Amino acid sequence: MTSMTAPATSAPSTVKALLACGVLAGPFYLAVGLAQALTRDGFDIRRHPLSVLSNGELGWIQIGNFVLSGLLVLAAAVGLGRATTTGPGRRWGPGLIAGYGVGLLAAGAFSADPFDGFPVGTPAGPAESTSWHGVMHFVAGGIGFFALIGACLVFARRFAVLGRRGWAGYSAVTGVLFLAAFVGISSGNPSAAILLAFTAAVILGWTWLSLLSLLVLRRCR
Repeated sequence: MTSMTAPATSAPSTVKALLACGVLAGPFYLAVGLAQALTRDGFDIRRHPLSVLSNGELGWIQIGNFVLSGLLVLAAAVGLGRATTTGPGRRWGPGLIAGYGVGLLAAGAFSADPFDGFPVGTPAGPAESTSWHGVMHFVAGGIGFFALIGACLVFARRFAVLGRRGWAGYSAVTGVLFLAAFVGISSGNPSAAILLAFTAAVILGWTWLSLLSLLVLRRCR
């Protein structure tokens, strides 16, 4: 199998297909999520996280987005695991990415609560109480996000050991920025600046995963 720095080597078509799922996961999730953010009545990206799109008559779209994206991430994790058979982080890296995929599936199974005027008709401001599925959604998000952050840091170490300084730095910065943004959104003070920073971190995390999958895929022939 290929490594992340070795010349291209042959790999089964199934591995290539699994890695291609990782390449597509980020663009798919972001395209579906941002398209809804721009078109659904009452949604304001400065006030609402993408998770609340799971509510309302069209909530099934975001639920499906979580589920399908989670399956793509799980496929990517399998592909990365099969393609990185040597070197540091060869198990923990793909395993943590699989954890992110599981978190996405759970986020689809347990919807976030309506929040601050969305869907239309929901009272403005924070919800007075949190439902059990809202709590589970937050737990699922926490597990998934920490898994992705951990994967970034594990791959940062792997790239550093393998002499890929650019990728090592990119992976480390992605993990650290995502952690900072998640801590901010978890603080209970969802200001516009914090929410936009978190949305930017989500985009950054998805981009990292897609580019990582593409990097490994390009080493296969």
